[in-house]
This record gives sequence, C-alpha cells and structure tokens, in this order.
Amino acid sequence: MTKDNFVYIEHMIDCILRIDEYVDSREKFYHSHLIQDAVVRNLQIMSESSQRLAETIKTNYPGIAWREISGFRNVLVHDYLGLDLDMIWSVVEQELPKLHTTLEIILTDLTR
Repeated sequence: MTKDNFVYIEHMIDCILRIDEYVDSREKFYHSHLIQDAVVRNLQIMSESSQRLAETIKTNYPGIAWREISGFRNVLVHDYLGLDLDMIWSVVEQELPKLHTTLEIILTDLTR
C-alpha cells in the first residue's frame, strides 16, 4: 500500500470528525446556513479523497459504497442549487458513523 492511501483515509476521517463537530442537532443543521455549508463542503472533500484511493483499497473493502460516495460528490458539486437537506442529513446521521468505523479499520490494516 502506498502512503497516499493512508493520507486519504485519514483525510476522510478528519472530514467526518469535522462534520460531527459542526452538527450537534438536527434543528441546528436545518436552521443554520453556516453549518449546512460546512457539512456540504466536508462531504465534498471526503468524497474527493475517496476517488483518489487505490483500486486495491476499494476492492479489499467492498462493504463501503465507493461508487455511491463518488457519485454523491458529483451531486454536491454540480447540483448545489437543488441540494436536498433531508438527504444530506440522512447521510450525516446514518451513513457517516458506519463509514467512520470502517475507515478506522482500514487505517489499522494499513499500519500493519
């Protein structure tokens, strides 16, 4: 494995941790453009980092929806006028915790 994979995985985790820091409740998320912008930006960055990972990482961890993460980045970047806050909240609440857990496992595996 290359060092780049380690850096990109760490970067993805950092984005998730930042989102966790910004979002402490659904109400604040829905009522703060500042929080929404910060969350969307970090989701974009996280998705971009996922696209830069080696194919071997993606193959070795098929439990992560790599293609969907990549596609989500395109929605966030290109469909910014029609962003669905309910969808974004669902990703933050339901998908990011699972992704975070798996990324931590990948980091551990990469350090072995």
